[in-house]
Amino acid sequence: MENILEETKNIMKKYGIRANKSLGQNFLINPEVVENIVKSSNINKNDLIIEIGPGLGTLTKYLLEKAGKVICIELDTKMIKILQDRFSKYSNFEIINADVLKVDLNQIIKNNKNVKIVANLPYYITTPIIMKLLEEKLNIESITVMIQKEVADRLIEIPGGKNTGAITYTVYYYCESEKIMEVPNSSFIPEPEVTSEVIKMNLRKEPAVKIDNPNIMFMIIKSAFMQRRKTLLNALTNTKVFINKQEGMNILKKLNLDENVRAENLKLQDFADIAKEISK
Repeated sequence: MENILEETKNIMKKYGIRANKSLGQNFLINPEVVENIVKSSNINKNDLIIEIGPGLGTLTKYLLEKAGKVICIELDTKMIKILQDRFSKYSNFEIINADVLKVDLNQIIKNNKNVKIVANLPYYITTPIIMKLLEEKLNIESITVMIQKEVADRLIEIPGGKNTGAITYTVYYYCESEKIMEVPNSSFIPEPEVTSEVIKMNLRKEPAVKIDNPNIMFMIIKSAFMQRRKTLLNALTNTKVFINKQEGMNILKKLNLDENVRAENLKLQDFADIAKEISK
């Protein structure tokens, strides 16, 4: 890989570009990180890659060389011009100027069998993007993203582990996840204030737990984590998931759960069992 730092500086100078703070732009200049993202994405010529927020196209360039097709979704019109200038000669390159949260991804994927998402995500909207990718039940194989380390650790935690948050359960339900590498802030210009991490989420063929109505389970998880400092019993009573404390105590007892347990100590199956009890 040639000198990405020089290339990035030249592009920024040529187009009079500065990183847009409000769009969370930090340009990746570390070739080792680019190489690791591309390698861990496991791309071949049968793949359609959807790249979210390609920016100056640092990663795009290497994706285009490996993939059958790369569709970039970019919100910043300044970047669109740069990407078109850089890659319009590639026959496997397509660009959509839009907010990824408003794009119909199922429509883009259509009948493509091997679809992978690869992205250096803007940190301020990481969670909504990941939730969209999972909740829309897209026909995709994997999601390889670079995001803020603190968020990454929550996404790939096993439910009940020390970094567990509400989103941990959603990701675990849909994916098997792994950490690829930690990325120091010196890997970007301008340097962000946080450490980043590359993670990969492989979509499961079957969800991690069997449940008739996963929406009820996710609603319970969300309610439990809205008051995560409280015990599960109090959190779910306060948010009216349990009609009253007595009902809550009965359900927890039936499921052999301690009435002083907190939300982040539960396994996904525990929440599925509570959902089943409530649905009755």
